[in-house]
Amino acid sequence: MNEPTRHGGSSTTLPARGAPGSFDPILLWAVLALTALGLVMVYSASAVTARAATGNALFYFERQVVAALLGIGALLGALRMGYRRLAPLAYPLLVLGLLGLALVLAPGIGASAGGARRWIRLPGASFQPAELAKLAFAVYLAHSLSKKREKVRIFSIGFLPHCLVGMLLVGLLMLEPDFGSSVAIGLLLFALLFAAGARIFWLVGSLLLALPAGWIAVAHSPYRMRRILAFLDPWAHRHDIGYQVAESLMSIGSGGLTGLGLGDGRQKLFFLPEAHTDFIFSIVGEELGLVGAAIVIGLYGVVVWRGIRAALRAADPFGAYLALGLTFLIGLGACVNLGVAMGVLPTKGLTLPFISYGGTSLVGSLFCAGTLLSISQCQGGFLVPQRGSGNRSLASRVGGEVSA
Repeated sequence: MNEPTRHGGSSTTLPARGAPGSFDPILLWAVLALTALGLVMVYSASAVTARAATGNALFYFERQVVAALLGIGALLGALRMGYRRLAPLAYPLLVLGLLGLALVLAPGIGASAGGARRWIRLPGASFQPAELAKLAFAVYLAHSLSKKREKVRIFSIGFLPHCLVGMLLVGLLMLEPDFGSSVAIGLLLFALLFAAGARIFWLVGSLLLALPAGWIAVAHSPYRMRRILAFLDPWAHRHDIGYQVAESLMSIGSGGLTGLGLGDGRQKLFFLPEAHTDFIFSIVGEELGLVGAAIVIGLYGVVVWRGIRAALRAADPFGAYLALGLTFLIGLGACVNLGVAMGVLPTKGLTLPFISYGGTSLVGSLFCAGTLLSISQCQGGFLVPQRGSGNRSLASRVGGEVSA
């Protein structure tokens, strides 16, 4: 018999634990709105450059439409399959992710662009293994932490193995090099270990060890140091290392309240590099103005809100951890991309989920969304405070009753 559960100040009746119900329609509509807007903005931002480069103004748009259709298929497949079937695939997916990161470094297999080897060329398309690696790591952490949740505060069981796997992924990513994905892997590991109830001493200690390593990676890389300098004062380097950031700020600033009009942006006319990929939000701000930018940010807020809600109401620990991990990856990608476009973070090559041009990113993001919808479909109130349970933290409720 279902028991009314008080959550967020209102009484809500949850289905029996693990019982399938209807998926979250708010999450679905937010994801579809972002995807549709992304298709429109990819065409607007890329038409001129696509015509100049390929003779076909629809070149990038057509590829993005194909990716969107594949992504919708991945979303529906994930929803139909159910998130629980990912648990047995945790280790095979992790092996595939590691293999992909290794293959991208192999001569003749990995493709270089912009001084980095991050893609594997396929007939008529390319594949970025880092996207699979991040998804695989989230599934692995969710599966492993859910099995070890009673032992997560034991260093050799709950902390060290996950850190070693994370370090292996980061090591391969840094060989590409892909500093942005490496940071995403590290932050995902930190977030899920924190949610699982790992000792704060270990987490803070690992963070203190990672900071010098990160600084060394930046200080010994001339192009990363140039990005830091461009971030600190883009206008002092307006015509060299700060050019991209300065053009992005000009693009957003010229949009005003309502924008110049869809398709009427000027910065995409060979002024702003990567206008349809890393800096597509700048074109959104220029053409749709503050109103359009606020809508985009609001839609990401909805996705994160509903993802966390799915985690809090998940029927089992695996679903809770997986929802947290996937929501974190989507939210982090959005925050970093938006921060770079607005000049509040150093330039980093992370795409804007659901919107930026890029087939691997779009298909992967939509698969994550489908998995979140699947988790929202099987609610059991696993993390929702029950009557008489008191106010227990997320880490305590997921990690189990383990003494400090």
